[in-house]
Amino acid sequence: MKTVFALVILLSKLPLKILYIFSDILYFLMYHVIGYRKNVVYENLKNSFPEKNREELKEIEQKFYSNFSDYIVETLKAFTITSEELRVRVQHINQDVFHQAKDEGKNIILLSGHIFNWEWFNALATIIPQEKSFPVYKKMNSDFWEEKIKNIRNKYGNHALEAGEVTRHLIKNKNDGNSIYMFVADQSPYALDISYGLKFLNQLTPAFTGYDRLATKMDLIFVYCEMKKVKRGFYQVNYYRIYPDSEKFEPFEVVKKFHKLLENTIQKRPDNWLWSHKRWKYKSVLLEKGYKEQ
Repeated sequence: MKTVFALVILLSKLPLKILYIFSDILYFLMYHVIGYRKNVVYENLKNSFPEKNREELKEIEQKFYSNFSDYIVETLKAFTITSEELRVRVQHINQDVFHQAKDEGKNIILLSGHIFNWEWFNALATIIPQEKSFPVYKKMNSDFWEEKIKNIRNKYGNHALEAGEVTRHLIKNKNDGNSIYMFVADQSPYALDISYGLKFLNQLTPAFTGYDRLATKMDLIFVYCEMKKVKRGFYQVNYYRIYPDSEKFEPFEVVKKFHKLLENTIQKRPDNWLWSHKRWKYKSVLLEKGYKEQ
């Protein structure tokens, strides 16, 4: 493991223009030679966009693998990239939401999806008024790589939290507008944790709902992060505050609104979402619980 990690760091120090050559090679191998999860990707695309023909789906599929390869080398680069370079490569739009939260004295829950490249959010902590930033992650199988990926997310003054620690941390942490919690919120929940489903991308979808309990019980501000790939190696993030329909969020209201916003983002640029994820593998659990396909 240590030898592999040493190689990762060496590669990470290469300029991105060199790493993108590796990305092109990786794309060719994954898509044309190995066929990495091609059945999963195509099935996900076909079910999500029933109105598209095979040629349109194949075009999205090819672009996805290209973006996915870029994501992999950009994640390698994340081990050594500086906050100054990230500020150039990732433009953060509508930062007013962070200042509003500070003025209102309310902590923020950031909700993003697996839109490339979500690993480059981390330098946000260096440009917003909040002093404390907590990226939330799901525990990995490998303790070694969990520590290394956690180190990426802890750069620039962040303090990564495992998902199971978040509620306890929020309760103990003062709600004063000085903290943000960063969720990649389109995770597929574990089978035993599935309690809610909704229609997302034309499919009955199990939804991760941990943040929903925070919305109904605590006076927090929820913000959707819409990431856009401008061109290779350059991104733009727009931040949109999610408001309840009444004085406070009803159960699952923020979950529905997040998934609607994410769906709109994916439909604008479908090749930029993580289609290789087996997002719908536990749909049968919802059907067993009485949810119906629509």
